[in-house]
Amino acid sequence: MSSRRTSAVRRPRQGPPKPPQAPADLSLANALQLDIEHEQTVEAVAYYDADLAGADAEGVEFRQCRFRKASLAGAALSRVRMADCLIETCDLSNLKVDGAAFDRIKVSGTRMTGLACYGGLVSDATFVDCKSDLTNWRQTRLDRVTFQKCNLAGADFTDADLRGASFTDCDLTRAQFHKATMTGARFRNCELQGIGGITSWEGAIIHPDDLLAMSYLMAGALGIVVDDRN
Repeated sequence: MSSRRTSAVRRPRQGPPKPPQAPADLSLANALQLDIEHEQTVEAVAYYDADLAGADAEGVEFRQCRFRKASLAGAALSRVRMADCLIETCDLSNLKVDGAAFDRIKVSGTRMTGLACYGGLVSDATFVDCKSDLTNWRQTRLDRVTFQKCNLAGADFTDADLRGASFTDCDLTRAQFHKATMTGARFRNCELQGIGGITSWEGAIIHPDDLLAMSYLMAGALGIVVDDRN
């Protein structure tokens, strides 16, 4: 079932994300846990400086795991599930996680360029100081998700449910919002130049400091020419 259909029967959860529930103890990833397989479940494992680049598996589940300076670059983990996980200073560039479910995660200082999360569900998640340009969030539902100081230039939120999302101090230059559900989505001190799908912003909440930039975007969408010549 797509996130769009799900959103019709469930109300979005708004407000600050719940933090991950950290495990009492972590064990370092062993050889089996570094060689990710289909439907594998991993719990309370630390992936420190781990090279998981190019991994290819479906239905993997990570519970209460911590990734630090790990690489998942170019990996394909469709239907992956992550709960109560911390991801710090990792490389997730071009990671494909279509149909993923993320719950109570925090991602900080991480490269996510080109990450594709199509048709996923992200809940109680915080992204801080991440390079998230050219990411794909199409048809993904965001419940209590916060982006802070993230580079989301060129990100694609087409047909996404953003009613539970908040963006603060983010670069959203040329990001796409066509057919997105935006009621209640919050934006504060964000770069909005060249965004697409401005007519989908009905019900979005923006800070007064961003109002001028938004007014120019709306004028362009309506075909209004702004002439500031004396």
